[in-house]
Formats: sequence, structure tokens, C-alpha cells
Amino acid sequence: MRKTQHIGIVACSAEGAALCYRTICVEGAALLGPHAHPEVSLHSLSLADYVDCLNRGDLRGVADLMLASAHKLAAAGADFLICPDNTIHQAFHLVEPRSPLPWLHIAEVVAQAAVQAGHRRLGITGTRWLVDSEVYPEKLAAVGVQAVRPSVAEREEIGRIIMDELVCGVFKPESVARFQAVFARLQTEEGCDAVVLGCTEIPLIMSDANSPLPTLDSTRLLARAALARAVGVSAAGT
Repeated sequence: MRKTQHIGIVACSAEGAALCYRTICVEGAALLGPHAHPEVSLHSLSLADYVDCLNRGDLRGVADLMLASAHKLAAAGADFLICPDNTIHQAFHLVEPRSPLPWLHIAEVVAQAAVQAGHRRLGITGTRWLVDSEVYPEKLAAVGVQAVRPSVAEREEIGRIIMDELVCGVFKPESVARFQAVFARLQTEEGCDAVVLGCTEIPLIMSDANSPLPTLDSTRLLARAALARAVGVSAAGT
């Protein structure tokens, strides 16, 4: 197998991190041959520790948790880092200057994919912490793409589904229907031409196959960008 870089995954919630890890391993074969993928290490502190910081608005605490994982992954030999959790990227500006390794930023990866697909106005879905933040509006604005937040009531309901169901591996048909209704409203009332699945668990129940809008799957886009970097090709595979 050709020489590749070692990917370090700073995990937060289990379901999203597992999907990211599986994507790297499964899709590595297309670039490296049957059953092949780059070396991957994953470190996870308790999700409860992150949630406690988020509930207190303690981004420095979030950053300290991310950096604790970063240092352990650096010691394990990782060459660069990714975090398959959109919400805690709110603390990225506190992490990057102190990090022992370089990172890929999930919202930057999604923003580039939006540009490549020709999207101009994106609905942003995720936890209430993420949707209330500037993580996506800032990165999308930098490439000339508009960000649209769901209504406050929609944010609360989506956030509840994520934290009470999806991160626990619970997938209900009525929750799929609720996401579909929000996506449809973003299309018809807000003029969105695509929607960001801005929680790494949302792709477990939503995709282009059941969404009224084209989707930007942040989990798999990040995994593919990491795979491309590790292998030394562009994210498009060229």
C-alpha cells in the first residue's frame, strides 16, 4: 500500500464519530485498493463533559477537552486532526493556536463542497448550539454563500431529536418526517437550494434519498477530505 498520513479523529458524540471512521475505512479502498485505508486513531472524552461546557457557554472548557484529545492523538503518531462534531467547532479559534497538529475544519470542507456544487443559499441544521452560532455563517460568507437558520421552534425540535434520539442511536420515522418538513419549508419559504446536515448524526436518518432539498453531509464530506489529505489527492479524487 502507498504511504499515507495518519488521521487523528477527535471524537465527541459516538454515532457521528463512528460514521466518520467507517467512511474513511470503507472509502479508502477506492484510492488504495481492496480493504485498504490510511492509519486512523480516534480519541474520545465523555460526551457529558462537552455537554456540560456547552450548557454553561464555556468555550474555553470545550477547547481544553478538544486539546486533551489532540495531544493524545499527536502522541499516538497522528499527522493531522479532524473533529466529526460541528457544534464544538465553536471553540476552534481557541484550539487551533494551541494545537500540536494541524486540523481540517468541518465547516470549511462543507463550504468548499457547496461552492463546487453551485449552491448559493443553504439551510443550516444541527444542535441549537451550532445553529445559534456563527460557525457556518462565517465560513459560508467567506466563499459567497448565504446561510439560513431554521425558526427558533424548529431549532429547538431538531436539537431535541439530536440530543435525545440520534446521539443515542434512536431513529424514529416521525423524526425523519419532522426533518423533512423543516427542509421543505427552508426550500419553499426561505429559498434555500440545499441544506447542511450540520450535526454528524443527521446523516444517519437524512440523505438526498429522502430530503426535499439536496443535502451536504458534513460527516462524510469531512471523512472524504481527510482521506484525500492522507492519501495526497484532491478532495475530488484527482
